[in-house]
Amino acid sequence: MPVIQDPLLARLAALKTSPIPDLKAQWRDLFESEPPPYNRTFLESRLAYRLQELAYGGLAVTTIARLENMAEDFEATKGRRKKEHDRPIAGTRLVREWKGVEHCVTVREDGFEYQGRPYQSLSAVARAITGTRWNGHLFFGLKNHRTKA
Repeated sequence: MPVIQDPLLARLAALKTSPIPDLKAQWRDLFESEPPPYNRTFLESRLAYRLQELAYGGLAVTTIARLENMAEDFEATKGRRKKEHDRPIAGTRLVREWKGVEHCVTVREDGFEYQGRPYQSLSAVARAITGTRWNGHLFFGLKNHRTKA
């Protein structure tokens, strides 16, 4: 095994084999706070990041500002995507075949239109078509049923 010459790389490599009490001591030195009660992998990764941050510098001011804005948006929407990201562009036509019949829905600025009637959500349209509750995005193929997106 080659000998590591760079002191930072040596410290990073040593994290993998250091006992937990040593990792916690390093945490106290680097963060000037008590270590969180998380697992070894978390401690290793955060310590490695902090060591590199101190050696090479942290995030750019613009990046920090952007992340803070994203966090505010996330908090304001309670973790949900904003509605404009969920809905297709107004004027889009969604077509779905159900039991041999083709159904066409038009996306409007204020909702959806199906068979000349307005609907507030795709789920309401899917229910009108099937007679049962459906996730509208899933029913019209805008969301993969295996993912949370």
